[in-house]
Amino acid sequence: MTTVTSPLAGRAIGLAAVPDPVFSGAMVGPGTAIDPVREPSEAVSPVDGVIVSLHAHAFVVVDEQGHGVLTHLGIDTVQLNGEGFELLVNKGDTVQRGQGIVRWNPAAVEAAGKSAVCPVVALEATAEALSDLRDEGDVKAGDSLFAWN
Repeated sequence: MTTVTSPLAGRAIGLAAVPDPVFSGAMVGPGTAIDPVREPSEAVSPVDGVIVSLHAHAFVVVDEQGHGVLTHLGIDTVQLNGEGFELLVNKGDTVQRGQGIVRWNPAAVEAAGKSAVCPVVALEATAEALSDLRDEGDVKAGDSLFAWN
């Protein structure tokens, strides 16, 4: 079992509340979403593992069980072309849970006309594979979001 923790401080809102049908419909996979605090911060790794995909606005960490966890920083933020995002690691790096991956500012994302909501998704998983899913309430970076069985 893998415990997936929050990459950000904010409020858990669940995937259904994400303003993007691909995420809200769980087409990418099941999980939850965080409405982050509106201050510059670091998005941290939700699991121990290897960075297999790394973009300014999104990253995937695969743990030793082969579970890939996607953290997407905001919605439609790919359109910002990396502006306002700073990568702190490289693709292929081994990272620890809680290690900073991307520095960003959710308030600047909103000022650019994008949603700051951050889906945290279990890639190639079924909803049944997840338990203890957190989809409401305040969370700190490192708080448990769900268990992947």
